Amino acid sequence: MNDENASKKRKKPWPTKAAMEQVYELHLWGKGNADFYSGEGSHDPELVNPYVEVVRSFLTSVEKPLIVCDLGCGDFNVGKELITYASTYIAVDIVPDLIVRNTKKFSAESVTFHCLDIAVDALPIADCALVRQVLQHLSNAEVEKVVRKLEKYPYVILTEHLPNGSFIPNKDIISGQGIRLKKQSGIDLLAAPFHFKVKEEKQLLSIVPKNGKGVIVTTLYTVF
Repeated sequence: MNDENASKKRKKPWPTKAAMEQVYELHLWGKGNADFYSGEGSHDPELVNPYVEVVRSFLTSVEKPLIVCDLGCGDFNVGKELITYASTYIAVDIVPDLIVRNTKKFSAESVTFHCLDIAVDALPIADCALVRQVLQHLSNAEVEKVVRKLEKYPYVILTEHLPNGSFIPNKDIISGQGIRLKKQSGIDLLAAPFHFKVKEEKQLLSIVPKNGKGVIVTTLYTVF
């Protein structure tokens, strides 16, 4: 491969980045009332309010305010409700225009926004990582890369949309707008092939969405 072809290959957009940009450009998760909309899961009060409450409860239960890293912050409709409970709130998303918009709209001294691919790039240092309905959209290869990075955070709060009842975890998918629910599967970080090593696991919340499809589960992992 000559230098010109190698350069073109390096400049090719990341597949996941392109897929997520398309989600917002084509309003695949709905239009809402804004230029960027992360779907009902980030706007339905019946889903958002209980989540905010359990995360707030955890963040205020520790001795000192934590540095929080929101991995996959989306349109920040959820994150904006949590910033006052963190010493510093670092919000990350893969879509550049979304990060530009969030930075302008939610500017605050304790909040910073970063455009990163959480499977590819180095992640910010923090005490607690929030990963809310993000991994469910990623292939197993990308989830594996993220999991290895999550091991550096003392606390991880993970939210995933899972099937009702028993299911085979971690069936592979192509990264994009869809999730494993269509395959009667969902993410379980403690199971193969990820084997996320944690000190303690505690379920914080379980909500059945209005459409009755699956259950949205939020789990707190104490890593070390």
